[in-house]
Amino acid sequence: MKKYAPILKHYAVEPNFVEDFGRVQKVYSNKGIFSLKKIKPHHGPDFIKHIQTLYQKGYNRIIPIYPTVDGRYAVLYNTELYYLMPWLANEEKENRYERHQQMFRELARLHVLSVKDIPVSKEDREEHYENTSLEWEKQKEFLDGFIEECESREYMSPYELLYTQYYNDISQALKYSTTKLKEWYEKTKDSEKTRTVIIHGKVSTEHFLYDDRGLGYFLNFEDARQSTPMHDLLPFLSRSLKTFPKRSEDAVDWLYTYLKHFPFREDEMLLFQSYFTHPGPVLSAVEKYHKRKKGKSELKHIQHMQKQFWLLKNTEYVAMRIDEIERQKQQAQAEAAAKAEQEGAQDG
Repeated sequence: MKKYAPILKHYAVEPNFVEDFGRVQKVYSNKGIFSLKKIKPHHGPDFIKHIQTLYQKGYNRIIPIYPTVDGRYAVLYNTELYYLMPWLANEEKENRYERHQQMFRELARLHVLSVKDIPVSKEDREEHYENTSLEWEKQKEFLDGFIEECESREYMSPYELLYTQYYNDISQALKYSTTKLKEWYEKTKDSEKTRTVIIHGKVSTEHFLYDDRGLGYFLNFEDARQSTPMHDLLPFLSRSLKTFPKRSEDAVDWLYTYLKHFPFREDEMLLFQSYFTHPGPVLSAVEKYHKRKKGKSELKHIQHMQKQFWLLKNTEYVAMRIDEIERQKQQAQAEAAAKAEQEGAQDG
């Protein structure tokens, strides 16, 4: 209480008891229960700017940040920045599936309200494409070189033997990702704009809490910034697929819940598919083994690659379902257009 009383004084709040939750303190006070959050000072200006922008645009599913008595939204104390919010009960009134559905609906609404086109020169777009393509080509060369190295041995290590079994799947994922990147570039190379939104930056069910009415609110906007929507989607989906092998229809449903409210343009979907399917984690695991020195055992390297390969296969299933759904949508649109043209000809 002695530590936090000087901070809370700026809000005219007198603490009766403070419960420690790491970077968050639960404050019981003369004015109710509050959440006092500590962040690094360099996060402060942009964090407050993005929240105020969202409020101005009508987005109100952010846990309110209380101003101090003199109107500031944060207090600098002992080199740390603090801000005050209400403490939400966060009682789960829905199951895990529904919780994710509501979170993705709200994320889409956040993106819809903050969307804006920004200029991107053809030169910058070309440079991004060429640099990424070059990096992925080097990764392909490494994959191919390491498989040759493994197969040239009279006796392979257990890790190398496992890699030879996984090689085709990793190689195919990289090929698919590279193909989608090329399709994206061909589609957009003459475009001089790209669509951005204010992204949350740390989308997680831990950062989506419920009030006593069952309404969900985002918190923890310290990493919010203007960027492309997939920078919110990709990290979340990747984390949710880091499990034992499974066919995650939930992940497909969450994504299309989002897309129902914030549809991707064709080029955005191509770029999303490219980055989503890129086998970066398993590639990184293989490169670490290849460069290994004394330290991690063979077994630890095998276990690490196994987990990254499961992520790749779980991602592959979701990617196949996205491909299937997008093809069905394109087919339905083509049939509708053909039907409309036929009806127009008959009327003529």
